[in-house]
Amino acid sequence: MATAVNPCKPTELKDRKLSIHVVTWNVASSAPSLDLDNLLQLNNQNLNLDIYIIGLQEMNCGIMSLLSDTAFEDPWSSFFMDVLSPLRFVKVSYVRMQGLLLLVFAKYQHLPFIQILSTKSTPTGLFGYWGNKGGVNICLKLYGYYVSVINCHLPPHMANNDQRLEHFDRILEMQNFEGLDIPNILDHDLIVWFGDMNFRIEDFGLHFVRESVKSQSYSELWEKDQLSIAKRCAPLLREFQEGPLLFPPTYKFDKNSNNYDTSEKKRKPAWTDRILWRLKRQPHPGSCTPKLPAPHFSLSLRSYSSHMMYTISDHKPVTGTFDLELKPLVSAPLITLMPEGLWTMENDMLISYSLTPNFPSSSWDWIGLYKVGFRHINDYVCYVWVGDNQVSFSDELNQVYINISDIPETADHFLLCYYSNSLRSVVGISNPFKIQPCPFLEEDPLGEAQPQI
Repeated sequence: MATAVNPCKPTELKDRKLSIHVVTWNVASSAPSLDLDNLLQLNNQNLNLDIYIIGLQEMNCGIMSLLSDTAFEDPWSSFFMDVLSPLRFVKVSYVRMQGLLLLVFAKYQHLPFIQILSTKSTPTGLFGYWGNKGGVNICLKLYGYYVSVINCHLPPHMANNDQRLEHFDRILEMQNFEGLDIPNILDHDLIVWFGDMNFRIEDFGLHFVRESVKSQSYSELWEKDQLSIAKRCAPLLREFQEGPLLFPPTYKFDKNSNNYDTSEKKRKPAWTDRILWRLKRQPHPGSCTPKLPAPHFSLSLRSYSSHMMYTISDHKPVTGTFDLELKPLVSAPLITLMPEGLWTMENDMLISYSLTPNFPSSSWDWIGLYKVGFRHINDYVCYVWVGDNQVSFSDELNQVYINISDIPETADHFLLCYYSNSLRSVVGISNPFKIQPCPFLEEDPLGEAQPQI
């Protein structure tokens, strides 16, 4: 006799640890450096990264550059994809506003558990009409948890501290999601906020600051750091955490050197480039949840540092590496994909897939065939609309086919991704597989083609 399943009985989900690497860099209109291995921690054998969050400020946003970047990938996005896609990272989402760029990459096995909910640009320059300053945001669900990522560029100069704080508040207030089933950003489980925040060191003169930096005596400088002061006073900023500033101030340098500003202006060094985060445990009410423990969701900082070897800008890049430990609220992909049988170049290729109950399927959903190492979701070899090439369907199993003429004859490894138009995300992914070439045929003496074994 079959045992009845209690829908309110929780299934035991295994805890996960995700390693996240955050990069912020004001690149001062420069082209990508030839070697970013240190920035991306590619040579660190102790790291097994799952997600990259990369934010740039002051990308080249001249008219010709913007037109080119609209027609093609911008040079920085393309560079990061060139470096990360062979390591099986896929560009999940991006948003750009003039010189601000925000990218999220994830290893492909995480794709079915990342849902992009919203991307947003908030200009604050020229009274909110110009995007040379402001913030860009990507809101997503990660294994069922709400995560918001914000890259910002706040107003410069020592005297504009109040304006920086006003822009910080304005960017946060503008992250509303009207018409979408998304909670207020302050109710998200995690906010990661970073960028060129332009906060300066007050009171101390140029000579004192430079001598303190030279001797690595940072403690007195921390006390006069405008962001640190604001965090002690502003209730909202107080909720954001930051790692210790154990690295030299990241601004302002002479380009192509590690010398602080030697121009006539001789600006004081400052920690302008920062990475902050805010955690909030998100309740998930429901008829079954009172008996459940609160979801496990915690973030710990592994490293927070600058990278002095990069000299293409007057800023040094800053990175933070985090361990995110969570108990997934989503235990399985919404779609399970299965390439049927041994795929060869002889016949149309059959794909079976199953859907979870209440999955919002659409005739605009599609399944893409990708080479392992693909760069982004549109980097498919070919695709089929699930409604057009359907062979059979039922409540439990559906089948579609890919025409043999759409398949390249290569020895590469492939995988399949199911893209949901309603959820605007990949909701299912297959295991990698190979497509076997056509067996070689040779003619027998009677003129009939025979397979070569």
